[in-house]
Amino acid sequence: MIRKSFFVSLCIIWFSSDTFVYTDEVMSVTEGESVTLNTDIKLSGQIEEIVWTHKINNLDNIIAEIKGKNINIYPNVVYGDRLQMDNHTGSLTIRNITTEHSGLYKLLIRNDRALSQKTFTVTVYAHLPFPVISRNCSLSSSSSSERSSVSRLSVLCSVLNVSAVSLSWYKGNSVLSNISVSNLSISLSLPLEVEYQDNNTYSCVVNNPITNRTTHLNTSQTCQERSEPLQNSHLVGITVSVILVLVVSSAVLIYFHQRKCKSAN
Repeated sequence: MIRKSFFVSLCIIWFSSDTFVYTDEVMSVTEGESVTLNTDIKLSGQIEEIVWTHKINNLDNIIAEIKGKNINIYPNVVYGDRLQMDNHTGSLTIRNITTEHSGLYKLLIRNDRALSQKTFTVTVYAHLPFPVISRNCSLSSSSSSERSSVSRLSVLCSVLNVSAVSLSWYKGNSVLSNISVSNLSISLSLPLEVEYQDNNTYSCVVNNPITNRTTHLNTSQTCQERSEPLQNSHLVGITVSVILVLVVSSAVLIYFHQRKCKSAN
């Protein structure tokens, strides 16, 4: 289990020290990476104690500490065997980090009569999926005054089970439309309609504060791919019709031939 504290009493003792130094650091990482929270010190005989805590459910839980020459890493269901402490610096490494390891970490160092604290606000982002573009080519009249028709392409860009991301359609480097979601894990979709064989470059991008994934749209290839099955279906229909005509014609000829033979007899 996570060790809950004697942390409050620890602070009461340490705040009676002569010196207090406070620093803060913000870190953003991707799930699966290894992250090191650095103490920026070298351990010596003057350092009496180092304590690492992680705030879970509004409680500062002690996850690792050094007392004198003893290093203690407290096993728990949240971290498993992911935690590792550097015995020369006291820095804490979290291997194969996951989103549940996001949050506030505190480092407390007691050195003779001085106390220093360093906090790390760690945000862990899940791996982003590539956007999926579904397509539908259709013919529609360009205007009431024109007799010709313009082939248009309706597309839908989607990502599943994402949080803290934005989904955007780009035309070149310009944003056409976008939609965002905060920490709630949901699926996002964003429609777009363009003309068939439009020479502009269109792309759908999903991004969070540290990375992005892009899927490009090829309007020409998309419509050609969809037109081939249509052409093939027309050919199949024509072939079936011809065969039916031949079969019916043959049956009629055979019928009249048999009647003629019976009449001659």
